Amino acid sequence: MTATTTAPPATTTTVSTAPPQSSDRLRAWATRAPLLPALIFMVAVTQLPFVATLVISFFDWNALYPKARHFTGFDNYQQVLTDADLRESVWTTVLLTVAVVVASLVLGLALALLLDRKFRGRGVVRTLLIAPFLVVPVAAALLWKHVLYNPEYGLFNGLLHYVGGPQPDWISGTPLLAVEASLVWQWTPFMMLILLAGLQSRDQQQMEAARVDGASDWQIFRYLTLPHLRRYLELGALLGSIYIVQNFDAVFTITSGGLGTANLPYTVYQSFYQAHENGLASAAGVLVVIGSIIIATFALRVVSSLFREEVGRA
Repeated sequence: MTATTTAPPATTTTVSTAPPQSSDRLRAWATRAPLLPALIFMVAVTQLPFVATLVISFFDWNALYPKARHFTGFDNYQQVLTDADLRESVWTTVLLTVAVVVASLVLGLALALLLDRKFRGRGVVRTLLIAPFLVVPVAAALLWKHVLYNPEYGLFNGLLHYVGGPQPDWISGTPLLAVEASLVWQWTPFMMLILLAGLQSRDQQQMEAARVDGASDWQIFRYLTLPHLRRYLELGALLGSIYIVQNFDAVFTITSGGLGTANLPYTVYQSFYQAHENGLASAAGVLVVIGSIIIATFALRVVSSLFREEVGRA
């Protein structure tokens, strides 16, 4: 007797390979919708005013004679770059930025090396050293102008009077240095925090191996610590430059832009609010923004390289 088995009929299942585009779009909009108000607010607050400033920079526009405005092309930019007073303000901006950034980096590195050591009360000292960076810029400038620099009741002259020294007028005698000192005091904690983060990310096994091999503290700092901090030094210099290039508070509060301390942001203020030259002030402002964007581009590259290095170590 032969058993006959019959195979069940084959069923064909058709699988649709077409992606559900409509559902993906709905999901994408659902995830992005909560961000739309913030995006609209950012565009309205930052991009639209910049576009308006860019348009005004191509006009000869004096607020006192609004009907006489007319299109001039790049004449305002040419005047910004060729006018002697404006060129001097550009040079003052460069000098102020370089001096403040370099001094803040050196002092910040010294303080970071100090705070990297373990000692009693390190947390309190760290908090006190960070405090100047948390002070409102205008308040910091007023503090230096009246509490420290004042020739009659300032702290500096009080100490000099106590030891029998001279009584200089700090702002009139060294105006640019007076502005730089207040900015260095305010920005040193920022550099210190960046460099302290770099110090605490060092390879401790490598440091211990160098000490076992007989390397001195100076050799460890020169050949291990300083090369490791290169990226952090670059980041601090770039971020500090972005903010100090645009500094207005210290110059306006301490010297009112006089005695050769008028930087480019203060010159923009003078052109706009005192001379009422809207077109010329807008052109100078656009140049400041372009310079800040260039510096920020380098800063973002440094940050990206730091992230890549940390991911590579992990």
